[in-house]
Amino acid sequence: MIYCFYKRNLLGVTGNATMIILFILGLVLGGVAVIFALQNTAVITVSFISWNFSGSLSVILSLAVLSGILATLLIILPESVSNYFKYRALKKENERLLEDLRKQKELTVFAKKTAPTREDLARIEHGAIEKSVL
Repeated sequence: MIYCFYKRNLLGVTGNATMIILFILGLVLGGVAVIFALQNTAVITVSFISWNFSGSLSVILSLAVLSGILATLLIILPESVSNYFKYRALKKENERLLEDLRKQKELTVFAKKTAPTREDLARIEHGAIEKSVL
């Protein structure tokens, strides 16, 4: 399979433009996080069962958001792995079907000229007939 260097992504832009967009997005999110941390410096205490956590409001909220992200990733992980293996199996099946289609096209082109013999069928099975005929 040939990799296209200028392949477009979901946003419809090429590779370098995507990196620039993601860099700018990261800068904006970083700036928002700094502003959030500077505006929420009050010290609070969070109690959970028998544990007590003390820290600034921004740190506690950031840890809560990060723990939510981690929990979400752990929930999504099994399905993602399953989908990856399904994708691989479907890709192999697609390649097999494309090979079968190629052989069928060769048979069709060859059958228009003459009826094939057993030797001709064996050559087609091994891909001996040139693809330029197609």
